[in-house]
Amino acid sequence: MKARLFSYNYIDTFIHRLSGFTKLICFLFLTFAVMYSYDIRVILFIMAFSISLMYISRIRFEQIRLMVYYVLIFLLVNAIITFFFSPEEGVSIYGTRHELITLFGQYSLTLEQLFYQSTKLLKYASVIPLGMIFLLTTNPSEFASSLNGVGINYKIAYAVALTLRYFPDVQRVYTDISMAQQARGLEMSAKANLADRFKNSLLIIVPLIFSTLDRVDMITNAMDLRGFGKEKKRTWYVRKQLGREDYISLFVCAFLFALSLAVSAFINQSRFYNPFL
Repeated sequence: MKARLFSYNYIDTFIHRLSGFTKLICFLFLTFAVMYSYDIRVILFIMAFSISLMYISRIRFEQIRLMVYYVLIFLLVNAIITFFFSPEEGVSIYGTRHELITLFGQYSLTLEQLFYQSTKLLKYASVIPLGMIFLLTTNPSEFASSLNGVGINYKIAYAVALTLRYFPDVQRVYTDISMAQQARGLEMSAKANLADRFKNSLLIIVPLIFSTLDRVDMITNAMDLRGFGKEKKRTWYVRKQLGREDYISLFVCAFLFALSLAVSAFINQSRFYNPFL
């Protein structure tokens, strides 16, 4: 069966056995470490660490293929826009100028700009594996119960669980509508040109929106009929207590976050690593 985007699939791995709360905190620790630091050494280390975690969690490429394509397009567009709007940003940050090639007009490619944009690209790219690990290895119900267990209101926790379940449901509905439209003669295969395929894809949006609204209304009525929100507390069918593996994971991720801050504060004395000094 074709793997669905953002669909949780349980596999007996170290990552899957962790609590949803643990994975959220670890995701935030590592993401903040990458976003704060502009040291390419720290970024590459965390990227290698996150890729190794993806290998341990046995996430297949077909599960994240669509997201990878979108990310590559985003990174390419971001790199082009950054260069054209701020071609001397690297020079102003690192304080030196080593021109590699003159392009046109006042635009020239410098080694500093190339290093700066490479660091920035890796910052964005290194967050993607972390997000994919969190989404694809976390049971939404267990994650909601973990949030409620640490004091977060169960209504908010339940809304988070519904959001995580919503992604694969939307993809399933989109696929069903697409197959139905193609059965009626709407061409969406590679035989049609790109403009027609794009136009035909837009025709799916309207029924998808109505189907989504109908599903939201059905879930809302079902929750109201069951008295959801009447009591201040509730029990959970799925709940996982923090264990030894959770505490070890939290310690490792907190240590990496602290290490990232220490590198910026004491070694680089700045958020930026400057190899041109």
